[in-house]
Amino acid sequence: MRDLLILETAGVLAGPAVGMFFAELGARVIKIENKRAGGDVTRKWKLPVEDPTAPVSAYFSSVNWGKEHRWMDLKDPEEHLVFDALVQRADVLITNHLAADAEKLGLQRDRLRGLNPRLIHGHIKGFAHQPLRPAFDVVLQAETGYISMTGTDEAHLAKLPIALIDVLAAHQLKEGVLLALWQRERSGKGAYVEVSLEESALTGLINQASNHLMTGAVAKPLGTLHPNIAPYGEIFSCADGGRIILAVGSDAQFKGLCEVLQRTDLITDPRYDRNVARVQHRQELSDELSGVIASWMHTDLLAALEQAGVPSGAVNSIDVALDSAAAQAMILEQVIDGQQTRRVRGNAFRLEPY
Repeated sequence: MRDLLILETAGVLAGPAVGMFFAELGARVIKIENKRAGGDVTRKWKLPVEDPTAPVSAYFSSVNWGKEHRWMDLKDPEEHLVFDALVQRADVLITNHLAADAEKLGLQRDRLRGLNPRLIHGHIKGFAHQPLRPAFDVVLQAETGYISMTGTDEAHLAKLPIALIDVLAAHQLKEGVLLALWQRERSGKGAYVEVSLEESALTGLINQASNHLMTGAVAKPLGTLHPNIAPYGEIFSCADGGRIILAVGSDAQFKGLCEVLQRTDLITDPRYDRNVARVQHRQELSDELSGVIASWMHTDLLAALEQAGVPSGAVNSIDVALDSAAAQAMILEQVIDGQQTRRVRGNAFRLEPY
C-alpha cells in the first residue's frame, strides 16, 4: 500500500473513513478541504466541553488520521490545475459531492477518466435513486427501518448512537475500491465505484430483512432483545450493582445457564425447554432468572458462565470499554494542526503472509 496515492475530497464521516482505512495500511492520503467553507464541516462539530477555538473537533479526528491536509478552492481555475495534476498521479479518488455539484467542482466521471484512465474513483452518494437529495445518517436510519426497531416501544424510539449507516457505506466503498485495485493489476484500467448510504443501510438489515421477506413479520422496538432467540439480550442486575447481558443461542447453552444458576428445573419446563417456547414465554423466563441473578456478584457470575460455555458479558460504559486491552492496542494518536488527537483505528483485520 505504500506506493498508493489516495486523494480525498469527501467530507463528514463515510468518505473520510475510507481515506483513513488506506492511511492505516500505509498509503499516502491527501485530504482536499474546501478553504472557502473553512474545511471539512466536522471540524466544527464539537462537544460543549471542547475548546471552541481549537482547529479540529473530536468528531473530525475520529476519521482523519495519517493524512496530509490541503486547503483548496476547486472553483478557482488556478487551484483546479493543481488538483488536476494530483489526479493525474493518483491511484484513488474518494468523493461524496451531490450530483448537481459535479460540474461546478470539475469532478465529472468522464473528465476524471480523461485525466487518468488508471484512476479508481470511489464515490458515496446518499439515496440510490434521488441524486439531488442530501442525506444524513439519522435520516437514513429512519427511512431504512432502523429507528422503527430501536428503543423500547413505539413511544420511545431511538437512533443508534453512532453514524452506523456512514460506517456501513465506508466499508462497502473500501471493499469496492480494493476489488477495483486488484482488477487494475490485471487489466491496467481504472474504474468507477459507487456506493449509496441507502443501499448500504439496507444490506445491514440482514436477518431482520429476511424475517420480513420470508414470514411477513414487521420488527418492533425490542430494546436489547432478539426477536428469534431467548434469553438473548436480556439485561440483569447483580448484587454489586453490575449488570450483565445474556446471549443464549442454543438449548445446550440454556442448560448450562440453568446449571450455573442451580435452576435445573427450568430445563424441562415445557415453557422453556426449546428456544421457540422460550421466545413465547420470554418475560416469564426473565422474571424467573432475575431473582437468582440478583444474588450474584457480576464478576463471579460472568466467570462461572464463561466456564460453562454460556455467552454473556458485562454492560460496560464506553470509558470502561476503551480501557480494555484490546481497545488500548487500537488507539492511534496524531497531532493535527497543532492539536493532539486520538481515535480507534478503522481496520480490525490482521494480514500475515505465509
